[in-house]
Amino acid sequence: MSSTNLETPNTETDQDAYLDELPDEVEMSLFDHLEELRMRIFYALIAVAVGAIGCFIFVKPIVQLLEVPAQGVKFLQLAPGEFFFVSIKVAGYTGILVSSPFILYQIIQFVLPGLTRRERRLLGPVVFGSSILFFAGLGFAYIALIPAALNFFINYGGDVVEQAWSIDRYFEFVLLLMFSTGLAFQIPIIQLILGFLGIVSAKQMLAGWRLVVLGAVVMGAVLTPSTDPLTQSLLAGAVLGLYFSGIGLVKLIGK
Repeated sequence: MSSTNLETPNTETDQDAYLDELPDEVEMSLFDHLEELRMRIFYALIAVAVGAIGCFIFVKPIVQLLEVPAQGVKFLQLAPGEFFFVSIKVAGYTGILVSSPFILYQIIQFVLPGLTRRERRLLGPVVFGSSILFFAGLGFAYIALIPAALNFFINYGGDVVEQAWSIDRYFEFVLLLMFSTGLAFQIPIIQLILGFLGIVSAKQMLAGWRLVVLGAVVMGAVLTPSTDPLTQSLLAGAVLGLYFSGIGLVKLIGK
């Protein structure tokens, strides 16, 4: 009778026990875990390499797309082969972006056997939400942060110096800002996980809003490659909006 209850739980206690089980519990040694991790990392690196090579073939249109926020500023190649190495850098970042679904799949396959049924319920929304927020962060940086920062720099010295920038420095600025913003947009997902696991409640998150405001300002200063206050304020404002949205999500799931 008890095994039947575990398969089709009827009481609340049986339901909790059922959800806290590991459906695919398999005994593995530490060596087996490390070997599987090595293989997952190897597959992910192969995917990144293939993605980067594919993006390198079409790197010039990608470069032109990333130059759009510069509003027609003239770019200079200050050293032999500088644009070639910039192309490799752009193709590498874009290759990571293109291969990210496969990398995510490898991560899921590695951690899935160690998740209970209760934790697996959260896996789908977390993966989907994290992907959406990451690409939203990239879009926010491309549409709002980068043009605002570049406009500040162009207008600040426009009547004194001619705008001619190093192609390498420009793409270092753009790529770093886009990817750091994409990572910053993961804040609600982290909150959702912490709330679901019962580590931090929505009330506790809201109670620490003063520290969060300070942390958002610091994060805006650290993550933005530029030092202009406009870009830092935009990112800090976005981080605060995401944080309070995360509190709403935690409250919504009853945690």
